[in-house]
Amino acid sequence: MSDRLYTSNDADEVLSALRFETKLEKATLARIAFALSLAKEGPAVAPSASFTGGEMKRPTFVGEDEVFMRAFISYAYKKPAINEDEFFSNRSIVKNHIDSGAELLGRMFQECGRDADSLLARLVNEVEFGGRRETAGHGLNIFIGRTLLQRNELIMEINNTTKHANSHLAIMGKPGTGKTQFILKILTDIRMQSNFQTNFVYFDYKGDVVDNERFLDVAKVQPFRLLQGGQSLPVNPFILPAYDEQTVNVSAREKAESFASINSKLGVVQKGTLTEAIRAAYAQRADSAAPYPDFHDVYQIVISMYEEDNKKDDSLIEVLRDLADFDLFWRHGSDVSPIDRLSSRTILIDVHAMPVLKELVTYLVIERLYKEMALLPDSPVKEGHRTIRTILVIDEAHNYLSQKNMFLQRIIREGRSKGIVVFFASQSPNDYQQKFFNFQELLEFAYIFQCEGVATGSVQDILGCSSKTAKDLQTEIARLEPWQVIARGPEKTEEFVKFTAEAFYKSYL
Repeated sequence: MSDRLYTSNDADEVLSALRFETKLEKATLARIAFALSLAKEGPAVAPSASFTGGEMKRPTFVGEDEVFMRAFISYAYKKPAINEDEFFSNRSIVKNHIDSGAELLGRMFQECGRDADSLLARLVNEVEFGGRRETAGHGLNIFIGRTLLQRNELIMEINNTTKHANSHLAIMGKPGTGKTQFILKILTDIRMQSNFQTNFVYFDYKGDVVDNERFLDVAKVQPFRLLQGGQSLPVNPFILPAYDEQTVNVSAREKAESFASINSKLGVVQKGTLTEAIRAAYAQRADSAAPYPDFHDVYQIVISMYEEDNKKDDSLIEVLRDLADFDLFWRHGSDVSPIDRLSSRTILIDVHAMPVLKELVTYLVIERLYKEMALLPDSPVKEGHRTIRTILVIDEAHNYLSQKNMFLQRIIREGRSKGIVVFFASQSPNDYQQKFFNFQELLEFAYIFQCEGVATGSVQDILGCSSKTAKDLQTEIARLEPWQVIARGPEKTEEFVKFTAEAFYKSYL
């Protein structure tokens, strides 16, 4: 029986550095690394061939938890018994996972801006997200209303993979027809049924949701009222998973494209200037504990560039000045830390008081959410139901759908397997007919309240019905009463169903 093993040199360097930063004992960090790798890599972990690192004594690492550790390994490897060499030696499973987990910890430390508190908070979140949270919200069956004639209950099985290709949803209708109350009811039901483990990020364009104290309380939502009382959003769009030159360069170009897609006045030269300024801002912060800039950094660099070239202020300066002066996003020196993982929070972002930049703020937050999504493992599927982790809710979506937001498009295309879902609320089915992206094709759930001037083709695409049915429904949609809805038929034999929608205020008095 071996009483010690030797980690790889790389693992030893990471564990030693983290011991200094976190004040945790090296053996504790090694146990964290082991658990992290066992959970993420499992039997697929690469064998470690390096033994030039630090010594790890068996009593120090294992303590009184040997039976517990062996049980975990047996479960992960589907082996009834683990022999001594497999358990603790220089060729052991424990050794492989310590070395692999140390690499994961080192990467996470970089992603957290080399901040020890952020790393520990993320580790706690990983445990919750990978365990308790991932087991809830499998079967989300939402009561949405009753059919008009038979008064039959309608249940939306939003994450049933045997019935639906995805969980993306759109609600369309004129103001005052009940669509906001309907979406609040659906969101609250999801929160309640998932034991508050399915989150959402809600963009409140008109400001008619942020003051609904009952909704905020029941659904456990944290509101952020931008440009009201000095409140800003504790999100930094410049935080990256890594800060190597290539990652920074790609992100800088993406940011410039984001700005240009929102503001048509930004030309090629201005995009180039912004890209260069963002790179320089990262370089300024490279050796700091938080190696990412904020909009104040970028704004000051662009100001210096313009002064050096004797250039007059233009639309780029105007946008950056607004972002910096309004303090819309987290900045260095703030009393609070930036949100580490947006996808694990339930927040409402109220942008109604902003005279400008609503679309840009939304774009940047969506970009951040996509970057997080890309790093997530696939969400679990249990008994045909996929866990929904986060819902992106875009109110007054007609203001955003015409933008070529590549990150929104990627979330819609790729979000299904990650458990990331998009809910739209807009004024008409016509809003989803965009030449550059087929939104209709990827909306599994569509609910049409009263609206006028609806194109036959839009109705046909949204509901998946025949052209004759769509033409007949054109007039009927314009004549719907408040709370009346037309949607896809729950059975294949029905092209559509007409029902009375359930309201939040009725369900949650």
